[in-house]
Amino acid sequence: MNAGKKISEDGVIPRRSRCPVSSALELLGDKWTLLLVRDLLLGKGTYSEFQQSPEGIPTNILADRLKRLQAADIIDRQPYQEKPLRYRYRLTDKGRDLLPVINALIDWGERHLEGVLSRAEIEARFD
Repeated sequence: MNAGKKISEDGVIPRRSRCPVSSALELLGDKWTLLLVRDLLLGKGTYSEFQQSPEGIPTNILADRLKRLQAADIIDRQPYQEKPLRYRYRLTDKGRDLLPVINALIDWGERHLEGVLSRAEIEARFD
C-alpha cells in the first residue's frame, strides 16, 4: 500500500494504472493488510486481538490499515463497549470475497516456502 496516497471517504484510491492487479495492490499490497484480512477470516475482530497476531503489527499501522479497509468497504465496525468506546471489526461481502486470495497465498506458501505452517496449523492457532 502506498502510504503517500490517501484513500477518499468513498474508498477510492488514486491509481497508477487501470490494471486490476495494480489497482488491487494499491489497496492490499503492503506487508500488513492481507494479514488483517487473514485474521478477520479466522475469527479475530478486536484491536487487541489483531495486536496478538505473531507478526506484531505496530499500533499506528494497525489503526491506519483498519481505517483504510473500512473506507474501502472491505470491513465495517460495530461498537461492543461504550466506556471506553471499543469496536469489533468484521469483513463485508467485499472483504469476504478475498478468501480465495488468502487461500491461494496459503497454498502457494505451503508448496514453495520451507518451514511455513500448514493450513491446519494456521487454523488451529486461531481456534
